[in-house]
Formats: sequence, C-alpha cells, structure tokens
Amino acid sequence: MVEYIDSIGTLVFAISGALTAIYKKLDLFGVFCIAFVTALGGGTLRDILIGNTPVGWMLDLKYIIIIFIGTVLSILFNIYLEKLRISLFLFDTIGFGVFTLIGIEKGIEKELHPIICIALGTLTATFGGVIRDILCNEIPVLFRKEIYATLSILGGVLFFVLLSCKLDMDLIYLLSSLFIIAARILCFKMNWSLPTGSAFVKK
Repeated sequence: MVEYIDSIGTLVFAISGALTAIYKKLDLFGVFCIAFVTALGGGTLRDILIGNTPVGWMLDLKYIIIIFIGTVLSILFNIYLEKLRISLFLFDTIGFGVFTLIGIEKGIEKELHPIICIALGTLTATFGGVIRDILCNEIPVLFRKEIYATLSILGGVLFFVLLSCKLDMDLIYLLSSLFIIAARILCFKMNWSLPTGSAFVKK
C-alpha cells in the first residue's frame, strides 16, 4: 500500500512542479526539470545525507517514468488540472504524509537518533517544494505562513510516541500518516497559519 501511495505522491508532486513551471513560462525541458526536483528533490537530498548512494531513483526507473507522465499530463491538460487543484491538494497531502514516514524509516534503518529521523522525514516531504520554489524565484512555502513542515515534525513525534507504546508497526504508520494528512487538511480548511516574523517586530 505504501508503495502505491508513494507512486501517487510522486506523480502529484511532479504535476505540482510542472504546473508551476508552466505558469512561469519555462520551456519543455525546464518544465520536466522542475517536475523532477519537486518530486525527488527531498528524497535525493536525504539519501545523500545518510550515504544511501546511488540514490533511490537511480536504482528504480519507475520514478523517472512517473515524472515523465506527470509532466506530459501537465502540459496537455494544465487548464483542466487547474480546476482539480482541490483534488491535487488532497493527493499532495497524502504524499506529504507518506513521504514523511518514508524519511523517518530511512533514518531508523541507519539507527539514527529519533530527532534526526524526524528531520529526515521533514526534509523528504518538504525540500522538493523548497527547491522548486527557489528555482522558480519564489519564497518557499516552507518559510511562509502556511503550517507545513510543522505538521511533518509533529507527525514524526507522534510516530515515536506510538513506537514507544510498542504498537503494531502497520498501525503506527497508519495513525501517524493519518494524523499528518488530517491535520494539514484541517489547517487548510480553517485557514490556520503560523505568525510571520513581522508580528514580533516592535513598531
């Protein structure tokens, strides 16, 4: 199940990156590159940091195929995909939750400290978007008001709390990912956000 959701998350992240590149009027190669870094940037950086080389997508060409499909769909149907932004947000959120846990799992495999594992999970889920925004000359969503990386961190904390309770691993993965997904949807619906730095500046 996680493998299928991982593939869906990769596809949606790729579409998200490709649509951003299209709106920035990049050429076809640029659109593919932005789709690629959005979908795989976080995981690639994670693998390099923990010494997992060659990185994951170099060992499994399905990721390249998925990103290519996402790029083509974005180019051909970008007008229709724009109308499906809510649906894309949902899939993006599912991928966000799953990618967080995949990053944590990679850290556990390397027997790293829980705090480092949570950092790896957050990096996996968010840094593809950071790279995308930087390349497209935007302030990354991660550094703006939207509650984004914070949810990944909280989900990671919940993961290790449940792990200490010695629950079944499948249940731990399910509850942790559902928490991240539900929390992000709730924040989106309620328009909750973190205060900006300017809120603490004395006038």
